[in-house]
Amino acid sequence: MSRAQPQEKKGRTGRAFCALLLATSVLALLRPTALHAQETELRGEVSESAILSDQQRRARQLTKANTQVKPAPADTAPTGNTPTAYVPASDGALPDDTDPSQAGANSIFDPPATIDDSGADKPPTVQPRRPSTAKQGASADADKAKDKTKAADKKKPGKATDQTTTGTTPDGTAADDADQDTANRRVLTVDSVDRQKLDPGAERTDAIEGQKKKLEDDPYAATGIKVGSFLLRPTLEQGVAVTSNADSSAGGKSAVLSETALRFSAASDWRENSAVIDGYGNFRNTISGQKINEARGRIQGTYNVDLDNELRAIAKLGYEIAPESASAPDAIAGVKSQPIRQTVDGSLGVEKDVGKMRFALTGAVSHDIYGDAELTDGTSLSQKDQDNTLYTATLRTGYEISPALTPFAEIELGRRVYDQRIDNKGFERSSTRLGARAGIEVDMGEKLKGEFSAGWLREAIDDKNLEAISGATINADLKWSPERGTIIGLTGRTTVEGTTNAGESGDILYSGRLTGERQIRADLTGNAALGLDWRNYTGSDGHDMTLSAEAGLTWWLNRYVGLTSRARTEKLTSNLPGRNYTANSIYLGLKLQR
Repeated sequence: MSRAQPQEKKGRTGRAFCALLLATSVLALLRPTALHAQETELRGEVSESAILSDQQRRARQLTKANTQVKPAPADTAPTGNTPTAYVPASDGALPDDTDPSQAGANSIFDPPATIDDSGADKPPTVQPRRPSTAKQGASADADKAKDKTKAADKKKPGKATDQTTTGTTPDGTAADDADQDTANRRVLTVDSVDRQKLDPGAERTDAIEGQKKKLEDDPYAATGIKVGSFLLRPTLEQGVAVTSNADSSAGGKSAVLSETALRFSAASDWRENSAVIDGYGNFRNTISGQKINEARGRIQGTYNVDLDNELRAIAKLGYEIAPESASAPDAIAGVKSQPIRQTVDGSLGVEKDVGKMRFALTGAVSHDIYGDAELTDGTSLSQKDQDNTLYTATLRTGYEISPALTPFAEIELGRRVYDQRIDNKGFERSSTRLGARAGIEVDMGEKLKGEFSAGWLREAIDDKNLEAISGATINADLKWSPERGTIIGLTGRTTVEGTTNAGESGDILYSGRLTGERQIRADLTGNAALGLDWRNYTGSDGHDMTLSAEAGLTWWLNRYVGLTSRARTEKLTSNLPGRNYTANSIYLGLKLQR
């Protein structure tokens, strides 16, 4: 053999080795691996000694293949008992490594053996974990891999029990096994488990106590007191008022008054039906100036019952006590204090919806009781001839043209009966009532809600010598909120007032109020009101007009205590003699609520 042949052989060996490295790299890239293998650990840096050992091992395998595998002669046909020799498809190609003695001696460029590959075809499921549990699991897997490697080494013929600690073996593979065992240990480490991606749902969150609380819409609103199945919201107001006209009369004088006001509202929290109880009380006593000692108040309960077939029932019952107004048409002059008037009223209504049609029938009863008047000369004057009871029945029919608008029309029939059929002046005051109205209901939620109506009302008195009381009627109850924190209200009412003055039938009183409330700040609330009263006397051209204006502020120190103040002016103008007056007042007080 010439010297050129070994050199040519060495060249072919180098080219075959390079081709082998390229094919091994391509196969490693194309080899399917578990999805989490890309996330858990890379192979790490490969040392030069490991690369050299791999090249030496590959060279030994190539030399062994060239000496053992011989191509069969062309004229020799294989028999059934003669194995067919492996013929490389190209120069430098190697046969499959089936030698048991080489088991476990894989190349450092081969991917690490998969341990417990039972779930390789299933997508990995990342479960919420605690670091301690994950580390324990990783340590257990590493121990299992180590045990499997030791078991494989024990089965290799001609090897020591633990080749990772005995240096090299006669065939020179002990060092390769040590490197491979080191690579496997590098893949399965505790740190690699810690670097796995964590499910976002398993991340820690802040404590509930540390989260931001939702701000209240009104941090100074009354919280209320739980009483049985009702939530009670009481308010107590105490202050001092300075007024130029203590009793709002033509002969009134200035005074400094102590004013106490108590208001409350109780609403039920029942699952079905509902009940509401409202009430107020106002007490005025003189500190200095004109003597005033009066009390007024009212309490009313409303009960709503939902019946079957879109049928509802509403029941109301109320009681009111107050002194008569010194500016009333039939006010008694020369009294120590104005006589007391009591009113007991109640109603029962039934409402029914049929498609877009709305029907309501309401019956009401109101009974007025007048107390005796205590005169300045020490005598008393009975007013029992003014006690009367008013019975009314009202039928309303409406049609809902939209959820926000429902026009309606109603008819009212009634009868006023005096306890004393003929009064002290000899007149029979009982009367028959007839009225008709048309209006519209508005329901736009918090923006606008209420109703407005107009019509005609007539009360025909039984005594033929007295003219019937009749006239147009206007009624309104609207709430409008142009923006959050602002409420504008409009109320209107038409009232028939009777009298026991000789030859007089009575009058019709029109009352209107425009109110506004504005939450300037969370702890500062402003309110204002404008009022107009018009009284038209029946049987004459007499009339009274009363104008009033009021403005106030309430500054809340906290949720339960606030300072309140208001200024008010009122003026009555009449074409009848001795009725004009003007009253101005300023109030400052402390307000408590719960």
